[in-house]
Amino acid sequence: MSQPQAVIFDIGNVLVEWHPETYYARHMPDEVRARMFQETAIEAMNIELDRGAPFRQTVYDLADRHPAWSDMIRRWHDNWLEMLTPEIAPCTRLLRALRARGVPVFALSNFGAESFEIARKHYPVLSEFDRAYISGRMGVVKPDPQIYHRVEADCGLPPAALIFVDDRADNIAVAAARGWQTHLFDGWQGWAARLVALGLLSAPEAGL
Repeated sequence: MSQPQAVIFDIGNVLVEWHPETYYARHMPDEVRARMFQETAIEAMNIELDRGAPFRQTVYDLADRHPAWSDMIRRWHDNWLEMLTPEIAPCTRLLRALRARGVPVFALSNFGAESFEIARKHYPVLSEFDRAYISGRMGVVKPDPQIYHRVEADCGLPPAALIFVDDRADNIAVAAARGWQTHLFDGWQGWAARLVALGLLSAPEAGL
């Protein structure tokens, strides 16, 4: 496999942890949280945010439809940054080491357009991509093949020249089917080792 010409990072659970369930577990028993998620379809709402739906309005509209859960649903907007934490510092270092080497670094993430701007102000690394492909801006989410096609068309690189890291196997599978090089993220060390194996970083640069 040829050496990639650009590295594409997912954001949630690769650069910053994203665990709404963990946030809600601090405020209600697990069985209550599970019932809320099931009764309100709050995760389906989040997919609509990732497609570009307005952040506050979408969350508050769902809260209005489920008054028994309204306070907790509104927290998806009001306390959102408490769900997107902490930064995965070793992966930030890997991104910066790649850029220091002159390797183009892109983002490809399912992320609301408005919430991404909030996150960028809180996590400076999210402003350091050479190109940021954010689903909420594009109106399409992974793993729809269209989003990968649009990345290829915009960056002008052939699929085999891209290496993509994501924590979800379904997102990785579609990219691989298009000919992208891929890495299923399960910890920074494995990702660092992959970048070293590809010749994009030295072991010391990767923190290994």
